[in-house]
Formats: sequence, C-alpha cells, structure tokens
Amino acid sequence: MSTNSIQQAIVMGNVASISADVKRLLDAGINSQQILDEQLLPGMAIVGERFKQNEMFLPQVLMSAQAMQTAIDILKPYLAENSEARKRKTVIIGTVKGDMHDIGKNLVRIMLIGAGFEVIDLGVNVPAQRFLEASSQHQATVVCLSALLSSTMNNMKEVVEAFRNHPELKGTKILIGGAPVSREFSKSIGADGYAPTAPAAVERVQQFCGQ
Repeated sequence: MSTNSIQQAIVMGNVASISADVKRLLDAGINSQQILDEQLLPGMAIVGERFKQNEMFLPQVLMSAQAMQTAIDILKPYLAENSEARKRKTVIIGTVKGDMHDIGKNLVRIMLIGAGFEVIDLGVNVPAQRFLEASSQHQATVVCLSALLSSTMNNMKEVVEAFRNHPELKGTKILIGGAPVSREFSKSIGADGYAPTAPAAVERVQQFCGQ
C-alpha cells in the first residue's frame, strides 16, 4: 500500500477504504502522530485549498470530512498513548441558542481538525453558559459561534458578553460566522473576528493561535 493512499482517500472522500488503510499503517508500526501529520492533515489541507478555489464543492468536502473523521476516530486511542504526540490547541465550536443548523458548523469543525486543532463540538442550540463551561473545562484558545437565522444573531452577543464578563475567560478569542452575520456585526458585539467561509475560519483561528 502506498503511504499516500490515506491522503488520496481524504481528498477523494473514500470512507470505504480509509479505515483499512489506517489500520494497515498502524499494524506496520507507523507512528499514529506520523499518520496524522504526514497523511491526514495534508489531505485536508488540499481539500481546504480546492474548496477555497471553487475546485471542490460542499458535497465533496463533506465526504472528505467524513473520511477524515473516520480516520481520526481510529487514531484517537493511539494518539492518546503516544508520548511523541504534540499538544494541540483546543477550539470550542457550536451553533448558538435557538438555532438548529449545523452544516456550516460541521464543515468548519472538520477543517479545523484537518488543520491540526483539537475541536470540541457542542452541537446546536447551545446557550452561553454551556460555551463558558466547555471553554473552562477544555482550556480553549478560541471559541467559534455559528448562526444561520437572523433571529438568533443576538444570542451571539449574549455569548460574547458572558465571556467578557468572566474574570478568567474574558480574554478568550471569539470568532463568529454564518449567513446573516458580517464583519460589522462582529465588531458591534465585541467578537474578535468574523469568517465568511470555512477556509477563512481556519485562517482566522490560526492567526489567533499565532500559527
């Protein structure tokens, strides 16, 4: 098996083959961190760049994301035991209270994982207190808020205010995104940034983390 087969499976969204490919490399004694760094992350980087350049479209990217998640699930126990595993910065992501949409959030999540971040996905309809609790529990560097409904935009403001009023979490970087929001809205509620697309969200998180 070519060591590039996993990277190719990510790009092609080949969920069927990636499990066997990852297991074969592990059985061959390949370090789990090496598989992540040299195969999975470069594969998702290609997907992100092609999506950014309109060379891949959302259904294809979601298939790549599913393949990536399948591989990550297999590697997780090995990465946890790996003394060589590097500490990854943690990002909290969720759709704000009142909003049940998650396609955009899920895409950002998997692209952040593909960029090497530890991502805690809180799901949809997430209240401000839950974002605070998760950020404190996981020592998050960045919190990403998603909203698709204009009626839930103000709930982003509630989350930002909750962080800014928290003595230990007030410096947490907060990034917002979703169809109804804008850079101007981000500034008006005191968020640290706005991302119009999933690749842009990854770039902003990397900037926040000094990468």
